[in-house]
Order: sequence, then structure tokens, then C-alpha cells
Amino acid sequence: MPDTPTPASMHKNPANAPASAPSHLSGTSGSSGGAGPSGGAAAAPKPVSERGRTALAVGVVEKIAGMAAREVSGIHALGSGLARTFGAMRDRVPGGKSSVGRGIKAEVGEKQTAIDIALVVEYGVVIPELARQVRENIINAVERMTGLEVVEVNIAVNDVHLPDEPEFEEEEEQMVSSGQRPKLK
Repeated sequence: MPDTPTPASMHKNPANAPASAPSHLSGTSGSSGGAGPSGGAAAAPKPVSERGRTALAVGVVEKIAGMAAREVSGIHALGSGLARTFGAMRDRVPGGKSSVGRGIKAEVGEKQTAIDIALVVEYGVVIPELARQVRENIINAVERMTGLEVVEVNIAVNDVHLPDEPEFEEEEEQMVSSGQRPKLK
């Protein structure tokens, strides 16, 4: 899928620029377009929605989708085992930021987006119902906040968290304090 153009790339590439610039920006002057006594009626100004482009970064859609998914109860974590391992290490680094979009991959076009999400669910939840709720919540949040049409939300359930399993962060902390490397799944 091609990258979404940025305002800077649109400025560099005249093919993406509007066909005609407004007369006050083109450097030409004249009285023929005015509403004065010698000119006819002025052309109606373009609607605000046609006076520029809004480019959304992939990370924006991923963060919105991640927050929307976390609002659904029954999800233990987002991401595959490897992504969670590296994410937990990154979270421990001073100055490191936790990634809200961890476990989410989005493709963003000018008007549409597609989202893939990897989940770890709590034991006992009905997975098809949970997937429906997650999909619905992500679609509503992304479409409301970005104006993009969500064409699909693909959900991969990678694991089930059992009640007697230690928390992932606790395992990680014990390994780091004992000098062991984390186990890769």
C-alpha cells in the first residue's frame, strides 16, 4: 500500500498539488473575478474540507486501536510472546516509553485502514464474543477519531492466560534480577 502523502511531499511533487491555486496565492491580480461594478459574481469559495489534506501516521491508528482494544474486559495482554518480551524490556529502560500500539499493525491509506491485532485472552472468556467486542470497539473508535473507513480488523488469539500462571512482568523481573535471559517463545 503506498505511503500517505505528507504536506511536505505534496509541496515537492506538483502532481499532488491542486489544479489551480486561488488568485490571491498565485501572484496574479485582476479585477475580473471580483464582485465590484465591473466584475461578475465571485466564485464560491471551496469548502473547508477541500482546502488541504490531513495525513495520519500509522502509529496514530495503532494507538487508537490499542486503547480501544484494552477497554474490552477479558484481554490479558496485546502482542505475541516475543513482542511482549521486547516491550517489557523497553519499558524498563530509563526514558523508554510503553507502547500503547504493541501487538497492533495497521495499514493506512487516504480514506481506509486495515488493522491486525494479536491478543492474549483470560481463561474462561468466550473467544468469538470477545473478538466481536474488540472488533466493534476498534472500528467505532478509529472511524470516530480519524474519519477513516476501517475495512477489516483481523484478530489473532496467540495465548490464553491461566489464573495460576504468574504475570508476565513478574517472570521477566525474576529473570532480570537473577541475570537470566528471557525465554523466547
